[in-house]
This record gives sequence, C-alpha cells and structure tokens, in this order.
Amino acid sequence: MAVVPYKDKQDSKKEQVAEMFNNISGKYDLLNHVLSMGIDIIWRKKAIKMLQKDHPKLILDIATGTGDFAIEALALNPDKIIGVDISEGMLSEGKKKMLKRGLQDKIEMQLGDSEGLLFEDNKFDAVIVSFGVRNFENLEKGLADMYRVLKPGGKTVILEFSKPKAFPMKQAYAFYSNTILPQVGKIVSKDNSAYTYLPESVQAFPDGEDFLAVLKKVGFHSTVCKPLTFGISSIYVGQK
Repeated sequence: MAVVPYKDKQDSKKEQVAEMFNNISGKYDLLNHVLSMGIDIIWRKKAIKMLQKDHPKLILDIATGTGDFAIEALALNPDKIIGVDISEGMLSEGKKKMLKRGLQDKIEMQLGDSEGLLFEDNKFDAVIVSFGVRNFENLEKGLADMYRVLKPGGKTVILEFSKPKAFPMKQAYAFYSNTILPQVGKIVSKDNSAYTYLPESVQAFPDGEDFLAVLKKVGFHSTVCKPLTFGISSIYVGQK
C-alpha cells in the first residue's frame, strides 16, 4: 500500500504528491530550513562534493523543487543544469529564484516526471536528486529511467532521509518527526497532510542497504551509502 499525502482521495500517489507540493510551494524553502535547523544546506553541499572529481558538464536534477540542489551543483562548474519536477507550483517558485539570482541561463527548470523522463538515452554526465526519490510512485521505474538517461560512466548522487538506528537518536527523531514536525508544518504551510506525510514516507522508504539493492537491481554499480547526522539522512552514489 503506497503512502500518500491525502488518504481521503483516490488520486494516484504521483497526482497527490504534485498537489501537495503545489499547496506548500510558497513556504517550502522556509519550512525546509526551519524543520532541519539549517542542516539540509550542509547535507546538500556534502552530496555535491561526491561529484567533484567527475567534473560533470551536463547535470539533471530530478524533483528539483525550487532549485536549491541545482544551485548547489553550480559549485561543480557545469555548462548546464536541467531541473525537472512534477509540481508547477514548486517550479514557479524556482524560476523566480533563478531570475532573481541571474541563473536562468545556467539552470533550466521544466515540468517533468522522473518515471518517464523526456530525454534521450546516455545524455547526462550526472543525475542528482535531493529528498525526492521517496516520493516516486514507482521507485524502481524512476531509478531505471535515471539510469537510462545517464552516460556510461556517469554517476547518480541521491540525498534522502533515512531512519536513525541507535539510541537515543532513534527515539528523539521519532518524537520530533511524529509530533513536532507535523505541528510546525501545519501552522506554517496551512496544509494539514503535507508534514504528516513526510515522516510516514520516510518510515516506508527502503533506506541504507535496502536502497542500494534497488540501485543495483536497475543496473548501477560501485554503489555507496554515506549516512549523515546520526543517520537522519544519507547520501547514495551509483555509477552506470
């Protein structure tokens, strides 16, 4: 049974996730930084460093949202970054951000579905995703399509929430994500379901070795999992 934001609706997970992000798009960046106490910025920097030696020139940022990960990837000095997302609302916020910073020529943002990317095979030097893969309706299909559009030898770097395993972080994180996070999210975003969905989707996501197994299944090799901040999130790397 797929974990969805709006349990009273019959729409697919994909449609519900798009609707949820449209609803919270205006407050998304603020909430992200507040709810992670700014650590998400450090996590993104660490994830991008995993591509430093590869010097990718063309990068695809999946579930780009408002483009924070794409902006972080500019540190790699690529020629171009294309960001895709299923939420019009998030893309609209992202495009405003790019215009404001004069980055619209370097970072192109477009509507797109991770499970049916409108790009030819073997196009990108790197494919990156931050906090997006657990929202895929079909995880395997989404990862297989990422693999398809990567050039041979190219890398994927995925940043995603995971579940802390050790005491007392495991208990503290459970309390925070099930009690505090939904309350703050509800007050700021005015969407009751969005931040209840977040801990539920993290709980249901196959993290650590389980996720590496899915990456290998779709074809990636030399896979690595690097836990961050007591295992609250992890960086995954795979090569084509």
